[in-house]
Amino acid sequence: METTKFIESFAEALEIEDASKISVETEFRKLDEWDSLGYLNIIAMLDEKYGIQIENVQFKQLITIEDLIRYIDDATK
Repeated sequence: METTKFIESFAEALEIEDASKISVETEFRKLDEWDSLGYLNIIAMLDEKYGIQIENVQFKQLITIEDLIRYIDDATK
């Protein structure tokens, strides 16, 4: 998966105007834009763009953007 495209999609889902403030090391739950609606938007984005449905228990284990990317890569193999 292309990291830049994922970060752009992630930023769009959270309505972050400047995606450049996000990197693979970003702990997404620490972003100002992160809240329960943001969580739902990310879950919907994962389903729509990548066909991935993730359980809350699994999602809680993901900390960084890189963790999300790895999860998607593993789930789509």
